[in-house]
Amino acid sequence: MKHRKTVLSAAIVTCLGFAVHAQAQEAAAPAAPSTSDASELDRVVVVGIRGSLKQAIDTKRDADSIIDVVTAEDVGKFPATNVAEAITIIPGVTIDKAFGQGEKVSILGTDPALNRTLLNGQTMASADWFISDQPGRTFNYSLLAPQLVNKVEVYKSPEAHIDEGSIGGTVIISTRKPLDLEKTTISGQIGYLYNDRIEDGDPQASVLFGWKNQADTFGLILTAQSSEEGIRRDGIESYGTVRGIDYRDGQGGGGSVNNRPMDWSVGAPKPQICVGACETTLQNNLTAVGPNSLSAHYFEQTRKRDTVSLALQFKPTDKLDIEFNALDVSADYDNMSHSMFAFMGNAWNGLMNLTDVTVDGGVITRGTFDNALVVYDLINRQATVDTDSYDLKATWNDERWWASAHVGRSKATGGTGRQVYGEFLNWSDYTYDISGDPTLTFSGANPFTDPSAFQMDGGWGADPNLPTWNPGWGGNIVFKPTWDEEKYAQADFGIRLDSPVYQIRFGVKRREHETGQRMGGVSLATVAGYGNALASQFDPRPLPSNYLSGFHNTGDLANRFTIDGWALADYILSGDWLAPWQTMPEPGTFNDPSFVSNTWTVTEDVNAAYAQADYSWNGLRGNVGVRFVQTESNSQGWQCTTGTVCAANGYEQVNVRKKYNNVLPNLNVAYDLSDDVVLRASAAKVISRPNYGDMSNYLWLGPQTLTGGGGNPDLDPYESNNYDFSAEWYFNENSILAGTVFYKDVSNYILSTTSPEVHFNQSTNTDTTFIISRPRNAGSARVQGFSAAFQQSFENGFGLLANYTYADAEADNGDQLPFNSESQVNLSPFFEGERFSARVTYSWRSKYYTQVDRGNYLVTDDYDSLDASLSFKINDRLSLGIDGMNLLDTEYYTYAEVPGIANTEKLVRGSYRTGRRYMASLRFQF
Repeated sequence: MKHRKTVLSAAIVTCLGFAVHAQAQEAAAPAAPSTSDASELDRVVVVGIRGSLKQAIDTKRDADSIIDVVTAEDVGKFPATNVAEAITIIPGVTIDKAFGQGEKVSILGTDPALNRTLLNGQTMASADWFISDQPGRTFNYSLLAPQLVNKVEVYKSPEAHIDEGSIGGTVIISTRKPLDLEKTTISGQIGYLYNDRIEDGDPQASVLFGWKNQADTFGLILTAQSSEEGIRRDGIESYGTVRGIDYRDGQGGGGSVNNRPMDWSVGAPKPQICVGACETTLQNNLTAVGPNSLSAHYFEQTRKRDTVSLALQFKPTDKLDIEFNALDVSADYDNMSHSMFAFMGNAWNGLMNLTDVTVDGGVITRGTFDNALVVYDLINRQATVDTDSYDLKATWNDERWWASAHVGRSKATGGTGRQVYGEFLNWSDYTYDISGDPTLTFSGANPFTDPSAFQMDGGWGADPNLPTWNPGWGGNIVFKPTWDEEKYAQADFGIRLDSPVYQIRFGVKRREHETGQRMGGVSLATVAGYGNALASQFDPRPLPSNYLSGFHNTGDLANRFTIDGWALADYILSGDWLAPWQTMPEPGTFNDPSFVSNTWTVTEDVNAAYAQADYSWNGLRGNVGVRFVQTESNSQGWQCTTGTVCAANGYEQVNVRKKYNNVLPNLNVAYDLSDDVVLRASAAKVISRPNYGDMSNYLWLGPQTLTGGGGNPDLDPYESNNYDFSAEWYFNENSILAGTVFYKDVSNYILSTTSPEVHFNQSTNTDTTFIISRPRNAGSARVQGFSAAFQQSFENGFGLLANYTYADAEADNGDQLPFNSESQVNLSPFFEGERFSARVTYSWRSKYYTQVDRGNYLVTDDYDSLDASLSFKINDRLSLGIDGMNLLDTEYYTYAEVPGIANTEKLVRGSYRTGRRYMASLRFQF
């Protein structure tokens, strides 16, 4: 656990002292109800299942907008370990579980980047721990402990007073208010979280202290939460694709049929090795596609999260309400990712070594190679994410009008403090087969079990003074810190009227946002005989005996070793790898073009003003409004002034500035058709700004695969016209059948597309053509579909929640839209008695496209999940709970989708399992 003195800790000490003093104040009139939000919200209270569902039905009938809400009355009662997983029961809400936990939220078939998450109505800064992620507008839900949350509102239709920026929906997370407490409260839970793949577990603890004075004019809530969780992801990976023509002709280093590489010992090309049936199969299938590699992947991480929050509320009169909220999250995400793979698609050590091949349905399902490249890549990372948010709000609530002022700041720092990347090489005979379960089999010695068989590349040439000499590349140590900060100030004013339009409100807001990252480090330019170390030098050990459990017929993939990455880091920093003529490089940003292209800053200033009218007349209610937004952004980066090869002093700073205005009207209507039927409709124009990383000039290159990706500072924001209609039938007490139809007409849609670009290749020291993926405004798109929801509680204690969502999303050029599952199903039967309750939640989503990577469209296959919870009430103060998550340990399978290829789903990109998780907890409340 980290021990730091922060502004928040000092504030807590001060406010606890003030609480004692404030207790002597005289009693004041009861607080007036807040009218800043006219809509009654659809709530699902996660304490007492039957009671929560009844409240959900009662409040849904009075809602003006299309909103779903999950609320927790008692700390620790969310049935999940993070907020994202807690809201998946809401129709149209899906999450991505790339690392076994919900971290990205999609709403109604839209990319997570098109949905905003707000804390108490304001932006919460969010940094990333994964070095490959570029800072975006998605929220890192793994940061937020559910114990500090009062309610989570999911707005599926916008209102003018809410911050713009969402096309799918806006998630507003609200913390508790002290003066809403009935009395002094101490509550919390202690628990133990176990993962059956790791075969170990970690303790969890949270506590809430709430107090208010007898006069009901001042109160505070202090929460603290500490959690630690081990994550392990076993899997099989590939890192791109190659075609039959690449095996025949090569990609610069020679092919297995044509353009044979030179045998310098005889001064002639090597003899052709793909002959007979092998050559015939290639000649007949030049457009067939196969994996360029097949890897045994091992990821291990420890996630530590310490959270402290403070809420103060001061109400000296019945008209003035002052609120202060502070949140401090300190999290560690240290991780290691080690991959050992056959690299048959390598342009210089793989493509020319094919001796046998099988093609099925346009996919190269099997290949045999003679003395081809095998690689062991290890990455150890020290990663952190620290977030601090401070928010102050004052509201004056008079009989005929109200006004509020709101200021605050949210800042996050994170990223990778240090990453050690090591690469060891081997050449072996092997066969891969993806016709069924992916498998790899070695002929002869198996290097996966022999650390001495892997060695760093020592380069070539004996004399560094000759132009033919070139050092190898054994890895690097890099750092990539990221930061994200927003400051805001807003003022709102409302007038109450005795008319069908019962309230008019308007306001202004200023937001100043900055996000960026800086990358630097030192590379290991190894020389044969000096720095080309063996993997056996760095404390090798076998992987756990249950590695790849749940996978079948993996061949030699399941039996491999790993090494200590931090021992390798010490070796690199010691300089023991240096040849006599080499000097120890100083870590820095300008040591490497890839470091420079990953160093950038994006600033964004937003000025907004809105007006909104709330109305209710003769069974018709809702709101109508308009929001004006002016956005100014600046993308700052570095550009080489001397061509593709650039010295450290050859860079200059460049800026790309944009400014644009948007007028965003909206209308929400609700109509009571009868006593048991409510109809709703919504129409709105909305925008969503590009991801910050997409707006930058970042660039990454794969010198071996000749692929890469980058940003685009010239992007325009998404724009969309959204239309929604819903009907709700309350056919029985505590029962509802509801349906919603939605249509989103999106323009300026941003999609990643690939094109050839020339960049300097550090592996060959030449200018090389790479296939680069960049985001571009690809035209228009549409998202349309419907959702159906059923909810009923029976008299015998049993009940059922069920919903289905269908979303059809496509760009006008036929491209898929990211993270859209065509179908989604949730089923949640439950039982609740006087002391015992149980609930099972089953979720399924169909396949969905995620991104373009290395020239391929990546698709995540359909997957399902099963969670269950049991609770026993000991007495009014204590209860026991057992929760099971990911009980199916479902395979998370991604593949490369290639148009025109029948068996494209066989082109595995990643197949992962993360294990079942079980949590036992004791909850208390006094």
